[in-house]
Amino acid sequence: MAKHKVAIVGCGRMGQIYAQAYSTFPDTEIVAIAEVNPQRLQVLGERFSVTALYPHVNALLNDIVPDIVAIVTPSKYMKDAVIACAEAGVKGVSTDKPLAARLSDADEMVRVCQQRGVVYGGGNLQRAMHEVQEAARRLHEGQFGPMVGAAVHAFGGEISGGGCQHISVLRLVTGAEVDQVIAWGMPPEAMERDDDEGLIVNGIFKMSNGMDCPVYGTGIEESGRGIDVWTDTTLIRWSWAPPQIFQGFDAGGKRVPIEPHYQPYQWSEFEYLTGSIRSFLAAVETGSKLWISGHDLRQALEVAIACKLSAQLGSVTVKLPLEDRSLALYPRSYRWVGGDEDGSPQAIEEAAGRERSS
Repeated sequence: MAKHKVAIVGCGRMGQIYAQAYSTFPDTEIVAIAEVNPQRLQVLGERFSVTALYPHVNALLNDIVPDIVAIVTPSKYMKDAVIACAEAGVKGVSTDKPLAARLSDADEMVRVCQQRGVVYGGGNLQRAMHEVQEAARRLHEGQFGPMVGAAVHAFGGEISGGGCQHISVLRLVTGAEVDQVIAWGMPPEAMERDDDEGLIVNGIFKMSNGMDCPVYGTGIEESGRGIDVWTDTTLIRWSWAPPQIFQGFDAGGKRVPIEPHYQPYQWSEFEYLTGSIRSFLAAVETGSKLWISGHDLRQALEVAIACKLSAQLGSVTVKLPLEDRSLALYPRSYRWVGGDEDGSPQAIEEAAGRERSS
């Protein structure tokens, strides 16, 4: 079996999970690692039997142009890495979440990859869970009847860093874009920050299919903390797990959960990251549709920026796409600059795959 040559750029905690995945699949081989922390770089080279080790992506690309590069750096460094890889001629590049803070940076990453014919995959998002993909497909095929409504629950805490999960699933299951946003944000101290940490948003998304989608900043026990979408007879509920399906009503008029009977998926070792990687590899090989893409991550960032802008302006209606592409919303520090700079570095024992000593 011909193997895709893979490089991992950024090998902190999440990067190590990517490395485990790519070293496990039978059709991928890690040929290089780039990591700014020299001690971590050495132990990861030993852990994954990789000898081509580099302090940064440009040094790596000067020596080797792999087929695929998984960029798992903190978000601050993703743009330069994506553009360098695309210009070097890789076949596919992926980033985790969020891909950027400034909308124009996200635009440039997507644009450069499109211009150079590079497949730009997304990362560890539940949109790539095979059960989420199957539930959306059944809905779009009309198995449950015409869609009549959708709602977002618990859109708060990190509306960009974590909220991209909500927006990416919402766009998938509705088959629509967010055209307009009106939002209310709290608490006041979160509204004054330039990042999304602690920000809770309530509002309404006007979707391109004509639906008005209410957005609730907190979740309740019954609805969970994800996305509801419904028809006259069926409710599909994603709440950070395989979607539940409710169909029909009991004697008291309450929806009845049914067994969804999702089809088995060949790959399952790394939860929904597996679906992200496997659909990415298929897209590189055949041009098939990505389950999560860089475009999807860019759209999620734009919606999050629009939400905070609407709230800051006094809950005005904000239309998308945003005209001002210089707008930005930073993720919390750990996502933006990483644990080494944020004051929560990973122990070398853990990076080496060993239990940290007491």
